[in-house]
Amino acid sequence: MLTILGFAMIATFLVLIMTKKMSPIAALVLIPALFCVAVGQGAQLGDYVIEGVGNLAPTAAMLMFAIVYFGVMIDVGLFDPIVRGILKFCRADPMRIVVGTAVLAAIVSLDGDGSTTFMITVSAMYPLYKRLKMSLVVMTGVAATANGVMNTLPWGGPTARAATALKLDASEIFVPMIPALAMGLLAVFVLAYVLGLRERKRLGMLTLDEALAREPEQETVSTGGGSTRGGGTGSTATGGTGGEDRLRKDASASGGGTGTGADADPTADPADEADDDDFQGLDPNRSTLRPKLYWFNAGLTAALLTAMIMELMPIPVLFLLGAALALTVNFPHMPDQRARIAAHADNVLNVSGMVFAAAVFTGVLTGTGMVENMADWVVGAVPDAMGPHMAIVTGLLSLPLTYFMSNDGFYFGVLPVLAEAGAAHGVSPLEIARASLAGQALHMSSPLVPAVYVLVGMAKVEFGDHTRFTVKWAILTSLVVLAAGVLFGIM
Repeated sequence: MLTILGFAMIATFLVLIMTKKMSPIAALVLIPALFCVAVGQGAQLGDYVIEGVGNLAPTAAMLMFAIVYFGVMIDVGLFDPIVRGILKFCRADPMRIVVGTAVLAAIVSLDGDGSTTFMITVSAMYPLYKRLKMSLVVMTGVAATANGVMNTLPWGGPTARAATALKLDASEIFVPMIPALAMGLLAVFVLAYVLGLRERKRLGMLTLDEALAREPEQETVSTGGGSTRGGGTGSTATGGTGGEDRLRKDASASGGGTGTGADADPTADPADEADDDDFQGLDPNRSTLRPKLYWFNAGLTAALLTAMIMELMPIPVLFLLGAALALTVNFPHMPDQRARIAAHADNVLNVSGMVFAAAVFTGVLTGTGMVENMADWVVGAVPDAMGPHMAIVTGLLSLPLTYFMSNDGFYFGVLPVLAEAGAAHGVSPLEIARASLAGQALHMSSPLVPAVYVLVGMAKVEFGDHTRFTVKWAILTSLVVLAAGVLFGIM
């Protein structure tokens, strides 16, 4: 019974948010509450929620202060050189922009933190997507999938969890997986190229000067996705300078074609469309720039990321200290500090609210025993004849299970059972552990991953739209990783 209700709860949640019948926050709270009552455990709802909030509180704190920290770093211009390099490569060509999104997301993902990756990637690329009227779900889909592949780094989380759960060395799991993961990353770049060609066919090609030409009324974009007009001080992303070159389009371009998927932006809002004509990216002359402190900020960021990778302190504490230090040094006056915090408050509130709402969902899913019953049912449904192929089975199961469950639930609850079943048929735990990483490309778009709300929130994309567009490509990427692992004899 709990198995059926568990799957029913997840299906109800996904249907409601994908059809936009409920907001993600409302669905994350109300759906599990109703199902908790339905299973006869309504009296324990409070305990489940408090436990869920306690488990996710460190994540919420990390995201809050990470948003402030990287928001300040964007404000002061730390990432402007990277953005200028990406923009120089992109040249206002939709294909290059989408590929540039994948490359940037993959590079930044080396820090092992999804929220950091999404904040930097969206801040850099959002202005170009909006100015060229490109599909924002293409940006969120490519960024999430690239980050999912890179999330398998030993310090990213899943590999460490698999090693801990099966009592293995993380390097023995990860190093042999590098060729398969490289194929997965190549698949992401190919996907970005194909989606970029579709966008180029729909929109044509413009000159960069025209794409980012200034209008009489300047507009900047905050890291929360909002906009401020005329002298606003919100966080922005360098878009380059205006020029005298006029618009040039391919003769074959359709300009404002319509369609589905990448051929049309399902997240388009009439108010946003009205702003497109005077949309601006990062203002290279914004008042928040601190060029004299560039190397201090670069050193601080490098030290912060190094401390994260080496696990010198808990990540929430590192970002708390980093945000406080960055604000104090770059903006020593209290009014300026308050202005910077206020500029990013909208995004902080949205993301932290989503995390605590997700705590209700995960708390009920775990507390009622639904997760355990679902996992047991799935594992029990594997035929005995598949025993010698448990590595492949594990890889396939990692797709739905890491999407519908937290990584902790899958790696500490399900993976040991799969490894035990594999050992009975001569399949080594190392092969099982490596195969379990295949589903991470899909996992990063799970509604249970807090970082995905940073991505869709900053990009102003509905979570349902992101899910509809991204899931199919993420599944394909995960299957490429799994197939490559089998072909290379890794699993």
